[in-house]
Amino acid sequence: MLVRLRSSAGVAIPKTVPAAFSPTPTFVSEPPASEPDFLKGGGLLPAIVQDAETGEVLMLAYMNEESYAETLQTGRAVYFSRSRGKLWRKGEESGNIQKVQEIRLDCDADTILLKVEQIGGAACHIGYRSCFFRKVTPEGLQIEGQRVFDPDEVYKK
Repeated sequence: MLVRLRSSAGVAIPKTVPAAFSPTPTFVSEPPASEPDFLKGGGLLPAIVQDAETGEVLMLAYMNEESYAETLQTGRAVYFSRSRGKLWRKGEESGNIQKVQEIRLDCDADTILLKVEQIGGAACHIGYRSCFFRKVTPEGLQIEGQRVFDPDEVYKK
């Protein structure tokens, strides 16, 4: 249906209005993917890690197909370390493992959400429960929370 509106100067402004509103969604592309699309991320996809019980965001890591497959197989979080260029089995050095309770994919299948049980109290490699322990405020960064462990003692590097 074409509706003619008039501007304040009296000029007709054409506007297309849908004839009927349909509350039923129409999918233009394929149905949602059932597996992560690692091709979109050049082989690596971000993995958001959340405490399954509290919903607290614990960390962000990256997964490739191999780490994702091992995570599915073992039920323990396995990531790909970009700095080391190899698989990173969370907690293999610190003991702070993550038992995976649930895995979700975003609508584009290019981001992974892991809901985990954090064993050992800390997800952050520098000793905090969450990697997101710094809050940005007008006064600058504010540290929230206490260290759960001393990284120098745990990693002995």
